[in-house]
Amino acid sequence: MVSRLPDFLCLGVQRGGTTTLQHLLEQHPQVFLPPVKEVQYFSLHADRSVGWYADHFLQARADQRCGEITPYYLFHPEAPRRIHALLPRVRLIVLLRDPVERTLSQLGHSRRLGFETLAAEEALAAEPQRLAGAEAALRRPGARHLSHQEHSYLSRSRYGLQLSRYEALFPRRRLLLLRSEDLFNAPHASWRRLQSFLGLRAIALPPLPRANANDPGDAAVPSRLRRELRRQLAPTYLRLQACYGLDWSAMSG
Repeated sequence: MVSRLPDFLCLGVQRGGTTTLQHLLEQHPQVFLPPVKEVQYFSLHADRSVGWYADHFLQARADQRCGEITPYYLFHPEAPRRIHALLPRVRLIVLLRDPVERTLSQLGHSRRLGFETLAAEEALAAEPQRLAGAEAALRRPGARHLSHQEHSYLSRSRYGLQLSRYEALFPRRRLLLLRSEDLFNAPHASWRRLQSFLGLRAIALPPLPRANANDPGDAAVPSRLRRELRRQLAPTYLRLQACYGLDWSAMSG
């Protein structure tokens, strides 16, 4: 018998500050999170049982909200459908970082970890070929695609398509979008919104660790490449501003 399943999920984004969000929510007495971030049930481990997933929340108290944070859920093409099938009333949180800076941060991260050996412009040019066929391959529960996870620099920053998959399944009132930059630069307001959205008792902002979202991306990237990325991602900026009022124009330099 399954006892507890999540009341909320944080869907993304990679390199967007979800590690900081994990640290904050862990310090709220009404929140239970699994000790390991990124359970990946609806992405990499969908071939496992619901009982396996529920086991991650066995230690939650009755008065706590259960949740988990897996940034791959926003980008994984099958995750929205799988989440809705099991958790149709779940609350969904998305931290969205400036798309260009998120792209460059992921690129630098992959290079540091050894997943990327190409120069920046070469890696970005290779992305479409690397990701060809990935979504079809990922339809099978338990399937993995290395480039979809590690070489999806521009694709992960095209938030409009990813959000539309969730908007088609969940009412907008169940979706909270926050700019990653606001979590770091205006944390008290972001913390109030999070607590209200999750129905938590309001407590003071816990100490704020500085994590992924505040990195400078790749400082060696020339300004012309940043301008080109902003041009390619212009539809994302326009849609996020029009649909959600999220604007990064003041950060574009």
